[in-house]
Amino acid sequence: MIRWLKKFINLILPPRCLICGKIIENDNALCPECFNHITFITKPYCLHCGRPLSFTNLDKDLCCPKCLTKKDSVFYLSRSAIEYDEYSKKLILDFKFSDHLENRYLLTQWLIFAGKDIFDTHPDIILPVPLHYSRLFQRKYNQSAILVRELSKKTHIPAYYNILKKCRYTKPQVICNGKQRRKNIKDAFIITNPDFVKNKNIILVDDVYTTGSTLKECAKVLKKCGAKNISTLTVARVIE
Repeated sequence: MIRWLKKFINLILPPRCLICGKIIENDNALCPECFNHITFITKPYCLHCGRPLSFTNLDKDLCCPKCLTKKDSVFYLSRSAIEYDEYSKKLILDFKFSDHLENRYLLTQWLIFAGKDIFDTHPDIILPVPLHYSRLFQRKYNQSAILVRELSKKTHIPAYYNILKKCRYTKPQVICNGKQRRKNIKDAFIITNPDFVKNKNIILVDDVYTTGSTLKECAKVLKKCGAKNISTLTVARVIE
């Protein structure tokens, strides 16, 4: 009965590509043309930060030069599913600002694929990067929290939405450069229950990794409260 009802609905309102709107066969998917424009981040990439590497024909995992010189990174692992570019931009911005919440199903599938080695470390909890209450009121929802909810359903890793909070309103990061981003976001987050994150392996989830300033500030406050390992998982990453 449900199958026939779905066929009837699809006949009246056929599934459409999440980017271009072309009629397609399956719900919450992309047409072949739009899918082929998406650049997935696959190996070879940095073993630590997940940044794509230009080397080819490698038989072993390597770290990028930036990670090799770092001694105190707050992240255990960082992974992103796709590159943030002119083709993926619409998919993410529609989800983030234009109430296209149906995009979450496809984006969550990509997160699971990209985060395989993070999930293999047996994380204890998943946390979304929070929004300040004033921005949450304007947007009506936190896109990172929606991704976390779907991710938790698929992976059965507990998700919590009020442990990490944004306590200070900040300017949108998109209007700031690298140094301004770090200053803008400094001391903007608090942990509501420090004992809850102590000795925990945590996944921090956000939609886009640009410079990493927001994720790093979140990770710092978690580390101060005794979190063991913090890995980041984002849908897209800006590749410099």
